[in-house]
Amino acid sequence: MAGGDLRSLAAVATAVTACMGYVRFATRRLCPGLPRLAAFLPVLAVLPFLPLAFRALHPRSISGFFLVWVAEFKLLLLASDQGPLHPSLPIPSFVAVATFPVTLRDPNRNPKSAPRSGLGLVASAVMAALLAVIVSLYRYKERMNEYVLLTLYSLHMYLMLELVLAAAAAAARALLGVDLEPQFDRPYLSASLRDFWGRRWNLSVSALLRQCVHHPVRARLGGGPLGAAAGMLAAFVVSGLMHEVMFSYVTLRPPTGEATAFFALHGACAVAEGWWAAHRGWPRPPRVVATPLTLAFVLATGFCLFFPPITRPGADKQVVAECEAMVAFVRDAAGWAVGSARSVLSGRS
Repeated sequence: MAGGDLRSLAAVATAVTACMGYVRFATRRLCPGLPRLAAFLPVLAVLPFLPLAFRALHPRSISGFFLVWVAEFKLLLLASDQGPLHPSLPIPSFVAVATFPVTLRDPNRNPKSAPRSGLGLVASAVMAALLAVIVSLYRYKERMNEYVLLTLYSLHMYLMLELVLAAAAAAARALLGVDLEPQFDRPYLSASLRDFWGRRWNLSVSALLRQCVHHPVRARLGGGPLGAAAGMLAAFVVSGLMHEVMFSYVTLRPPTGEATAFFALHGACAVAEGWWAAHRGWPRPPRVVATPLTLAFVLATGFCLFFPPITRPGADKQVVAECEAMVAFVRDAAGWAVGSARSVLSGRS
């Protein structure tokens, strides 16, 4: 990260802390509903501009995800007295819960049925090493088949998200001192689209979409199968629209609509899966077949609709360049640390 972005990070962190302090103050004094929402409007208007303070793509896109998607959705829930935020939280904890994509674990939940919480040190190290290997392969990208390169991009995105969200959860856990729900639950084992998006991929965002979109739409339609299907499809469409916003932070270009089409397609297929699963006598593929079919569908549709808005303007090249610089920095820092340790040990001997 350039020196200018380090200064931007300090400025953005200060602005976010001030905004959330104001939100906490207003929440304590206003009733849920329109009074709170009206008080939150200045913060809701300011947050989308803060990621633009970063020149580098990674901090701009990550802060866009945290502030424009996660924080804004949680503030909308808080305005109606829902969601994980509560004004009784100390200000550091309030800021962490408001801005990080984390979900507090339900204390009444059976720990045996709960998925693993976060990444361990070994898993994090393995994922970081795999990510470094993928980044090192990009030097040969000009000679790669297009679909091989897109597969590497897919793995890169998954590993990066796992590591970034695990780091955010670790920071939130340190501030809150409580257990948190995991961010991912081995999405490579998904046996259906509903399993992939609803129970394994980016679970904190799935929880927000259920609270903000799925449940209200389903309640408005009176529940039942039609309401559940409409709520699910609406959640996917809203996810697509928010990905359009995230892609705009990545490329600094207007939305193309392809991300919305990607998630609308997956939402329609997930609804069809639910309809098929409701018929108990109808055949279902075994997990050994369903899992590769699910992953192949996610990858194939991603190649056609998800990645083009990023690769077309060349944003992937900036991602690769920043990752290569990051890997080089870590390698040089590790080499310096090893050299320093050897010098100290040889001096003592």
